[in-house]
Amino acid sequence: MKKILVVSAHPDDETLGAGGTLLKSNKEGNKIFWLNFTDMSEDYGYSAGDVEIRQAEIRKVKKAYSFEGFYNLGLKPCFLSEYPRAELIDKTAKILGEIRPELVILPFKNDPHSDHRIIFEIVYSCTKAFRAPFVKETLMMEVLSETEFSSSDNGFVPNYFVDISAYLDKKISVMQNYKKELQEHPFPRNASNIRALATYRGATAGCQFAESFILLKKVV
Repeated sequence: MKKILVVSAHPDDETLGAGGTLLKSNKEGNKIFWLNFTDMSEDYGYSAGDVEIRQAEIRKVKKAYSFEGFYNLGLKPCFLSEYPRAELIDKTAKILGEIRPELVILPFKNDPHSDHRIIFEIVYSCTKAFRAPFVKETLMMEVLSETEFSSSDNGFVPNYFVDISAYLDKKISVMQNYKKELQEHPFPRNASNIRALATYRGATAGCQFAESFILLKKVV
């Protein structure tokens, strides 16, 4: 049994990037945790109705994964660059110290969305061996509607695959809780494109469906 922490910039990143892996890990008896950085708030200009819908979605997603713990910093989306970097690092380090995860799953460092890049830098800096010796493995995940738009010279080239053949349908079902985040093809976030990416990554890995990652560190 090991502790696994997935880190999302926005609710739905955790499912798009690592939903099948989380479901599989939980089924195998591991403890899974979720750290989310940004969220809707009336203080940020969102309506009370939209805020309540988002909180209801998060509750459903938390239940679907049976997370051992959920940490939501509730920061303003698209404005992470305005928060003091030291403050964000301090909050993240405290959460890591509380969970003590062996595996941390991060956004891809070259995603076009600035929130993803900032979060990668913050969390990855907290996983240094002398700061968090309990972290034995770090992965970057692939998030549809972001990662595929990274520039060609800094693109996502996976070297780590997880067979999610038995969990893809459940992953899609969980993602469908985020109703406002889904649109018809050719918009990237929808059931057919999630399945298409899993099929493509599965063909590379030699299984029916897979999620892909970039391995940054593994201590054995």
